Amino acid sequence: QVEFVESGGELVQPGGSLRLSCEGFGMAFRTLNMGWYRQGPGKQRELVASITRGGTTNYVDSVKGRFTISRDNNKKMMFLQMDSLKPEDTATYWCNVPSAARWGQGTRVTVSS
Repeated sequence: QVEFVESGGELVQPGGSLRLSCEGFGMAFRTLNMGWYRQGPGKQRELVASITRGGTTNYVDSVKGRFTISRDNNKKMMFLQMDSLKPEDTATYWCNVPSAARWGQGTRVTVSS
């Protein structure tokens, strides 16, 4: 069945960097538009970055210039490079498609000194 598995989240200091990874299973990965979502404590889930099947990217204003989304269709993987991390980036991060019918475990990112 269709599933995304996220990894790479951990505790990092402000100003540090992380790379999140996502692997897709049971899907025609290369045909899909997809993105990274996050939800911090007491906040709504939001779309952080998106990438179309053609490679067009978009970012929420709060992460522009700091995060980079990419994909490797041969490996059925998607990545989120996170630089200059801030405490407000602390959240659980998921990868998903626009329909987002189901959510996996996600990966936790904590930015703290």
